[in-house]
Amino acid sequence: MDATTCLKSMLLVIRQYRNNRSAANASQLKRQIDDLAGVKCGRLLVSGQVLPSECLSGLVELAGDPNTSPALTGTIISLLAQLASDDESREALLSSYNLTGTLASVIHCNSATPREPVVLQCLPVLQKLTYNMRIPHCTPYMDELIAFLIHHVQSPNEDLTMPCLGVLANLCRSNPFVQTHVKSLSHVKAFYRTLINFLAHSSLTVVVFALSILASLTLNEEVGEKLFHAKNIYQTFQLIFNIIVNGDGTLTCKYAVDLLVDLLKNPKIADYLTRYEHFSLCLSQVLGLLHGKDPDSAAKVLELLVALCSVPGLRRQLCQSVLRAPGPRLQALAKKDGQGRGPEPDPGLALLQWASLPLDRPETCYLQALTLFAELFEEVAVSLPSGSARAFLDLLLPVLLGLLQGPGMPLSELQVKKHCVRAARVMDLLLVLSSHDEMKMQVSQQLSSQLCVSQVELLLSNSHMDTGFGCPATSSDLSQVGAEVVLKVLQLMSQFKQVVRDMETSFYRILQDQRMVTPLSLALASDRREHVQTALRILLEAAPLPDFPAIVLGECIAANNAYRHREVELSIQSPPTLGRTFPTMSANPPSSSPHSIHNLIEKLQSGMELQEQVKDVRVSEIMDVYEQKICALASKESRLQDLLEAKALALSQADRLIAQYRCQRAQAEAEARKLASLLKEAERRKEELQGDLSTQMLEAERTKADIEQLLQHNTRLQTDSQEHQSLKGSYNELLHRYSECERMLKELQTAHISLNKQADTLRKQNESLKLHQDRLLTQLAEQEEQIKGLDSDLQERGGEISDLQQELKRQDERSKERERERMDMEDTIDVLRKELNKTEQARKDASIKASSLELQKSQLEAKLQKKDEELSKHGQMLAMIHTFTGGKLKNETVNLSL
Repeated sequence: MDATTCLKSMLLVIRQYRNNRSAANASQLKRQIDDLAGVKCGRLLVSGQVLPSECLSGLVELAGDPNTSPALTGTIISLLAQLASDDESREALLSSYNLTGTLASVIHCNSATPREPVVLQCLPVLQKLTYNMRIPHCTPYMDELIAFLIHHVQSPNEDLTMPCLGVLANLCRSNPFVQTHVKSLSHVKAFYRTLINFLAHSSLTVVVFALSILASLTLNEEVGEKLFHAKNIYQTFQLIFNIIVNGDGTLTCKYAVDLLVDLLKNPKIADYLTRYEHFSLCLSQVLGLLHGKDPDSAAKVLELLVALCSVPGLRRQLCQSVLRAPGPRLQALAKKDGQGRGPEPDPGLALLQWASLPLDRPETCYLQALTLFAELFEEVAVSLPSGSARAFLDLLLPVLLGLLQGPGMPLSELQVKKHCVRAARVMDLLLVLSSHDEMKMQVSQQLSSQLCVSQVELLLSNSHMDTGFGCPATSSDLSQVGAEVVLKVLQLMSQFKQVVRDMETSFYRILQDQRMVTPLSLALASDRREHVQTALRILLEAAPLPDFPAIVLGECIAANNAYRHREVELSIQSPPTLGRTFPTMSANPPSSSPHSIHNLIEKLQSGMELQEQVKDVRVSEIMDVYEQKICALASKESRLQDLLEAKALALSQADRLIAQYRCQRAQAEAEARKLASLLKEAERRKEELQGDLSTQMLEAERTKADIEQLLQHNTRLQTDSQEHQSLKGSYNELLHRYSECERMLKELQTAHISLNKQADTLRKQNESLKLHQDRLLTQLAEQEEQIKGLDSDLQERGGEISDLQQELKRQDERSKERERERMDMEDTIDVLRKELNKTEQARKDASIKASSLELQKSQLEAKLQKKDEELSKHGQMLAMIHTFTGGKLKNETVNLSL
């Protein structure tokens, strides 16, 4: 199936689905979209033609409709993602179909369920669309989209973090409106903290996204000054260069390059980079990426190198690294051929390879390479050209001049436009080389006038600039680009007309060509200052020439100005239209065309009068003017015919819309009748619900009373709970006191046992003393019988012995008292066991009593010692009595010792 048939079927199925959103029509539309994706007609869909534009508009409208099924929306988004494969398609989808607003509306409708497949499908497409594109803040649902992205960046959902960061980085980059909106949010500080936490993430892509957003939002603020301070910026440089050199994917490297390019726009950070000690090593590693890379990666590396050239110090180092002498290169290549070992990668040769890519390869690579060469040789022109720069220029010039050679086969309009853009970059480089005398002489040795002439002929014949001066200045991008290149070729020929053979003759011959009117008029009417200045310089050289078509140039400029004025009037008078509009046709109204033809005939008839009035202008030039006007009118007529066809097509579309409106009106009336019946049913249902509502209100009041009782009961329970907590604390305190008292009781028991042992010992000693006392009494009785008649001194001693006996009795009584005290102590211990609260006081009493017993014991021991001393004295007295009696008691032993 061809593309046209597929598009017609698609348009029919879209209309059927709009009229009846059934599952069968949705399935049929899904199959049709799959067939269209298989045909691979992406360039046709974004070409601006009527049929593809209607199909694409219908698909975008269905994707943004909340009533469309999610599966069908996902299929449409897949097709749109396939279409957004290159920059031109992305720009067309953004500008003509507002695809960003559509995807934002889809995300907004499904924001409650962010993990839906359609949301996860929209975010990568949105990231691809918004990359390097400035999205206006007036886009529908833009605020909601930014809120969604920021919310899910701060949420812990890992599935949405990375795509949301990518889309937000694209929206914030070089977009003051989005930046101002994000900064005005109330929770922006928390958002900053989240982004700063992402700098320690394990994924380098997340780190680069976070750094890009922070650079866009805070680079010139206090947070940015702290984040990109001199203490941190060198670590940031090292991180970015590591990602560029050893990145984990092309996407990460792209965003890392964009981040460094944005940072270089800040003069302070650019100055930090010039003082970065590892910059030479990083630069050599980046230049090494030019070898063996895919075109997309190489284009980003070249973009970074061009951005580095914006800093004078960095451009000088880059120039020294790239423009080296070819001797080491050739020796390395010979060494490779002879020994089989590869040489060190040379960045200059890699740049030459990227600059000499054919037209069918990605144009970003060779355009960036040529721009980089222009920057480097501009640095060489400022300083003195070194031998290595001149040697490298010998390698570069054949490549540049070869790029200007016209291809042998016919070119399409797209290929011609690419050739014009590349030729413009080559001319810029050659003009830079011509600014220095030594390099200019090198260029003049290889440049030929025939090459310049052939280039001008190629551009004039293939850029639609030979249709006359009626062509408007804005009707063709190819005409604009071709005119720019023609002027640069003429400027180059003007620079070399004195040093290249036959260059001056060819230059003046081209200036007198009638076709030069169009590029000169376009440049003079341009809004770019350098184009106007270049055209004026060329015009100053062409004006003295005898055959220069000055009048034709004036007429052409006047026609262009009239067209611009008329276009402004039509744009003011035309009402605004909704949806996608057709391109404006460059033509005057039909009523003015016959009037212009009659004026032209009158001028032709009065040609002799004109010749008499203007004697210094030849009739041939005037005839050329009229021929140009006739050609212009013919082109305008063709454009009017195209406009008429477009209007006819629009009229047929309007008829179809009217028919659809009538059908929709009939459907609306049927739906209105259905709604009326539904309204009656709703009124009846409303009465039933009112009765139910009164019942529910009574139940609600009863429930409210129950709730109040439950609240009161809950309050009482809370009071009981607090009391329980306090009692629990008291119980724990008493339990602690009980454990302390029990410990003290055990100590007192141990002390009581020791006191009992001491009391037993004292009792045993008392018993032994009683035995000794009994023996003494017996002995004393015997002695009393024997020593009757002793003198009064002996009787006094006997009295003392009786006193001692009384003292012993008193000691017995005291021992009994101690026994009673011991029994009291046992009673006290029993009381302590029963009454734990009085334990402390009992322990004190027991300690006091124990101390008194110790005192009594010491006193008793002292008294016993005194008694021993007295007994010893009594023994001595007995011995003295024995001596006095003369040994009568010799055979009798008296033992008074204890």
